[in-house]
Amino acid sequence: MTAPKDIAAFNQAEKEEISVRELAALGGRKLVYIRAVAARDVLDRFSQEFADIDIDIEEDATLYSVHSADGERIALVGDRELAFAAARQHEMNPVSVH
Repeated sequence: MTAPKDIAAFNQAEKEEISVRELAALGGRKLVYIRAVAARDVLDRFSQEFADIDIDIEEDATLYSVHSADGERIALVGDRELAFAAARQHEMNPVSVH
């Protein structure tokens, strides 16, 4: 099996480093990344930002963080499937990141 010409050309091209901004532009505003996070890793920050809201989440719970292509967190969801559904509902293309 042979590789398509465009893939072969890519493999032969000189490797260049890509900046964070250039990497973010590849996905545009449509691509979002979803990854699992431990609640304990984000609860302190949210408690400070939203001091007037009572946040009742177990510290050992798993949450799902939705990030834009540039790495900015745009949502924090309690269920993986809900995170993907919400992204699609907002006309975004979610991908999983480990």
